[in-house]
Amino acid sequence: MEIPDQLRSLFSATVEERDSSYVLEVPDEEVYTGELQHGETYRVALLSSPSTDETEQTETESKSEFNSPVPPVEEGETRTVEIEDLGDQGDGLTRVERGFVVIVPDTEQG
Repeated sequence: MEIPDQLRSLFSATVEERDSSYVLEVPDEEVYTGELQHGETYRVALLSSPSTDETEQTETESKSEFNSPVPPVEEGETRTVEIEDLGDQGDGLTRVERGFVVIVPDTEQG
């Protein structure tokens, strides 16, 4: 899945019906970390959900991720990523969970 550069936040939520409207609750952590501002208007994209078992596992993982301000990757960790952009010094840039940016030295876009 290609993630646009303008993506400010990525989280899972359940659509709920309230007073003839549908509501998505934004986790406190999304506002607390400064990615979203109270009272502002944002565009929202909805992606289909995986099976129930996968959804429950993902929600549990997401909640534990948001309770911790620790980045989703550690120095020296090996991951396969797609380089989305090149920085001013030629380093590869890509985004991972929760909007964190990973800098990959000596690489090419793609």
